[in-house]
Amino acid sequence: MRAKLIVGNWKMNGSRAVNAALLEGIVAGLDDAPASCAVCVPAPYLQQCEEVLAGTPVAWGAQDVSIHAFGAYTGEVCAQMLAEFACRYVIIGHSERRAYHREDSALVAKKALAVLAEGMTPIVCVGETLEQREAGETVQVVGAQLDAVLEVLDAAAVEKIVVAYEPIWAIGTGRNATPEMAQEVHAQLRAQIRARNAEAAGAVTILYGGSMKPENAKELLAQPDIDGGLIGSAALKVEDFLAIIHAA
Repeated sequence: MRAKLIVGNWKMNGSRAVNAALLEGIVAGLDDAPASCAVCVPAPYLQQCEEVLAGTPVAWGAQDVSIHAFGAYTGEVCAQMLAEFACRYVIIGHSERRAYHREDSALVAKKALAVLAEGMTPIVCVGETLEQREAGETVQVVGAQLDAVLEVLDAAAVEKIVVAYEPIWAIGTGRNATPEMAQEVHAQLRAQIRARNAEAAGAVTILYGGSMKPENAKELLAQPDIDGGLIGSAALKVEDFLAIIHAA
């Protein structure tokens, strides 16, 4: 059975003082929670995470990465830099990066390779818009997004990724996918992975990123192919994030 994984995506939020209280609160409240957990934070706070979380059960990571190893790419952060701060995870292909920065799936695939080359785990985000869902295009859209990454990986590398399904229409809109709707897409994603590597399909963690919160976490996490959550706003509140971790 796959262990549950709860990952907080802080997005562009935080300050050194706020972060310290949040991180210390999470560590203090974990108790014996069986789920693994991590926080993916803005790059300036990676050193603070390393200082506060080293030796604790909480892992940390980044929210994006450059495809370039080094050079004249002002404002970008390469995978080797992230690895120096002991990052375990790197989010790639988040819907906000795809929408606001016009990142396509080919670029996301290159980012996956960059992350894996430094021994870190890419969290590959896929998801459809409301218009695409209403047009019945969910399977095609998320399938193409995941295939773009799977196609550049050798069979052994497939099991080294984490996938996150984030229905864009359910993020911060007040609309929620039912557990059954989420499970249907997760099952499809696992079937795609199985087609590439049958053994990896049983091991790859697939997270749900559609506004998971304490009120709906238990029901979502009970679905057979939902292995955890990529948590947005709830990850910024100690009580809410811990409640989701313990729901797992």
